[in-house]
Amino acid sequence: MCGRFVITSAPAALRQLFGYVEQPNFPPRYNVAPTQPIPVVLVENGARHFRLMRWGLLPGWVKDPRGFALLINARAETVLEKPAFKKAIRRRRGLIPADGYYEWKTEGGRKQPFFIHRADGEPLGFAAVFETWVGPNGEELDTVAIVTAAAGEDLAALHDRVPVTISPRDFERWLDIGGDEVDAILPLMTAPRIGEFAWHPVSTRVNRVANDDEQLVLPISAEEIEAEAVKPKKAARKIAAAPADDGQGSLF
Repeated sequence: MCGRFVITSAPAALRQLFGYVEQPNFPPRYNVAPTQPIPVVLVENGARHFRLMRWGLLPGWVKDPRGFALLINARAETVLEKPAFKKAIRRRRGLIPADGYYEWKTEGGRKQPFFIHRADGEPLGFAAVFETWVGPNGEELDTVAIVTAAAGEDLAALHDRVPVTISPRDFERWLDIGGDEVDAILPLMTAPRIGEFAWHPVSTRVNRVANDDEQLVLPISAEEIEAEAVKPKKAARKIAAAPADDGQGSLF
């Protein structure tokens, strides 16, 4: 699966790679999490555009989002049949710019986070599907989910699922929604090639969404991992619930 990711490339570099017409300016993000607004590249009126959407898809037929599960991922194997995704995969496909993502592996009875990125250090585009949910009072909420596939032999060592990443040469094919045919995109919904991605362990500071700094993606040593494992746990304290977010705020 994919539950946290990173955007660190310069805005100009991402604009050039994905080819959208807007010129958004934003600082790097090192711990993007579900329910936050995230960037999505889509085609509209024949041109590519940059949009912010809430990470967590809401199908149009949902009456009350408060009672609906948060759909942050869509499985490639069932995306054509699942009611929540079967229309979006045909008519509303997008790309999510990123520079890597986090995954957690249970080691020695504890979950160790890893930062996963392209071995060549280049940015990547997550395959995504999106929907615009319209509420009873006419309010609109753009929402999105990342498509995942079964992990390849190498990445399966960390988790059995991986986000589908689309190569720049296939951006146009993935974003082309000129018809309802999906045969052309089916071969794209697979795991990365073996060796395409690299990874390393990182600090458990990434577990806390409020932490968002460049130290999160740095590799840590075996000694540092051990030191984090033996830190005494602080007593839990109650935190007031955050105000509701309509998902249309600023990612940055």
